[in-house]
Amino acid sequence: MILVPVKNLSNAKQRLSAVLDPEARQELAQAMCEDVLDTLARWQRRPAVMLVTSDPFVSDLGERLGFEIVADDVNPGETGAIEMATALCRERGIEYTLVIPSDIPLIESNELSHILDSAPAAGSVLVTDSAGRGTNAALRAPCDLFSLRFGNDSFLPHLAAAKATGLPCVVLELPGVAMDVDRPEDLQTLAAANGERRSQRLVRSWNRSWNLEAQVCRG
Repeated sequence: MILVPVKNLSNAKQRLSAVLDPEARQELAQAMCEDVLDTLARWQRRPAVMLVTSDPFVSDLGERLGFEIVADDVNPGETGAIEMATALCRERGIEYTLVIPSDIPLIESNELSHILDSAPAAGSVLVTDSAGRGTNAALRAPCDLFSLRFGNDSFLPHLAAAKATGLPCVVLELPGVAMDVDRPEDLQTLAAANGERRSQRLVRSWNRSWNLEAQVCRG
């Protein structure tokens, strides 16, 4: 089971508030989420997908793509959403979970396949962010092997938790998975990367008329 936690996108990407106003941040978050979910939908080897969200835009998109929607009415954040979804997977007897965020728009289906191919029968796979500090994908087998606690420096705690189980832990570096968008400089990296995804076209359209270091973009 693939788990994608998505908080309310109207409040997303607060760390970009120095360069993006709320409307632009929401537009960017929606575009990135569409990029991620489209990649999942096109992935031929795809396991079932569960979206944990209270956001109407995400729920509607997920339903159109045939994904399961789990209402996150309390909206406790990414960590709380994953705890809730993991408990549901455990109740259903699901063997493993692969957690990915909704803000890694350059993710590729072959990277997702590589994660599954690298996974031990019992154990875990962790994929770092581009800085090597965060966790941008986490596979656990069984599905509740250890708790996930997401944040800016989640990778080392997750690695320690994985090793504490005594089961194998595979660490991967995958460029598409690693590229999240949290800082102003990440917008420039996204715009400069190869491809024509929704989020890239959006940021490039902004980049023609504003300077990331000098002003706030208004959607």
